[in-house]
Amino acid sequence: MVAVRAGSPQTPPMAVSAVLFFGYIEAMEVPSLRLTPLWRESRVGFEAAALLRSPIWRGEGVPPGGGRPVLLVPGFLAGDGSLGTMAKWLRANGYWTRRAGIRANVGCSQESCVRLEERLEALAERTGRKVTIVGQSRGGVLARVIAVRRPDLVERIVTLGAPTVSMLAVNPLVLLQVGLVGALGTGHVPGFFSMSCLRGTCCESFRSDMTGPFPDEVHYTALYSRSDGIVDWRACLDPGADELIEIRASHCGMALNRTAYEHLARALAGEGASRLADAA
Repeated sequence: MVAVRAGSPQTPPMAVSAVLFFGYIEAMEVPSLRLTPLWRESRVGFEAAALLRSPIWRGEGVPPGGGRPVLLVPGFLAGDGSLGTMAKWLRANGYWTRRAGIRANVGCSQESCVRLEERLEALAERTGRKVTIVGQSRGGVLARVIAVRRPDLVERIVTLGAPTVSMLAVNPLVLLQVGLVGALGTGHVPGFFSMSCLRGTCCESFRSDMTGPFPDEVHYTALYSRSDGIVDWRACLDPGADELIEIRASHCGMALNRTAYEHLARALAGEGASRLADAA
């Protein structure tokens, strides 16, 4: 690692932040840094095409929504538009969807949860019902925390490739992006999470809720893929989940995957599924 003197006038503050952040990640215990092949993510277009040709897209076998509310939370570096196809499908089948209000999911975890909780409260009040939260990747991590905090307002959560066991168990190239975002936040660029979000006090309650017990009254379905090109699938095997369901999908394509939609339809119908995960 290149030595950088934090107080040197020749050293840009952002460079200092980057060195500190990457050093911080390096010092942390990251259980898995397996080089999952990123080329697997090239399947997204094929997954979308298969979805649009499938009976599930036409609503076959999908329970009528009857106005039941669903809050959609996108993944890391993604915005609400990444779940636009899913929102369209849900609305076509009678569900009341609401976006998370996220342009790019790179904000402080605690602050993001506070804003999501406000949206959850508004949606529950407007519909008079408990809400289902669907979260992809980091969005699923946030969904888990919200459910722990507000089981009175959450009926169920469905996570898509969400590393709830270890948020940093991702492809090293993606971890590099995490580090760059963290360096920006540590350098006081607004709207980005910072080094303190990993172990500092600002997100202490978030980390506690992320790893703590999950409420029994909230149903929790976690979808994961062993061919995920970004997240190590083992990081998705949350012991608090009622259902751990393996599907064949890319990470980014889970929001466009036919099988994921089939399982989401079952979850929305309240139908149980067998635990398919093999943690060994």
